[in-house]
Amino acid sequence: MSGRTIIAFDFGTKSIGAAIGQEITRTARALTSFKAKDGIPDWSQIEKIIKEWQPDLVIVGLPLNMDGSYQQVTNQARKFANRLHGRFGVQIELHDERLSTVEARANLFDSGGFRALDKGKVDSASAVIILESWLEKI
Repeated sequence: MSGRTIIAFDFGTKSIGAAIGQEITRTARALTSFKAKDGIPDWSQIEKIIKEWQPDLVIVGLPLNMDGSYQQVTNQARKFANRLHGRFGVQIELHDERLSTVEARANLFDSGGFRALDKGKVDSASAVIILESWLEKI
């Protein structure tokens, strides 16, 4: 097993959560979330995270319907992933993110009640779940 550094993004049209993890420890932690307009973030903020952490791999959560079919936001997430690769030359993998937000909300509520359910915290916690789920499969 290698010791790659991995960033995961929980894509959303209004907010994009980010998490960082290590392949060798199979752990992840929340970084931050970015506001987005129709799925387009402030790319300078994304660039700052990429430069700071210099990931070997970037995981982008792929939003699917419960039956595995695509929805409108699925294509937007793919476009976001393609732009990440094009702008920063990072290796990208898409990963099924079904129910990651539900799980993130439940975890945050359990640890801090309603006050913990800040949108930015939910998005970055969802990115942690996406990354940990990916790490479990390798």
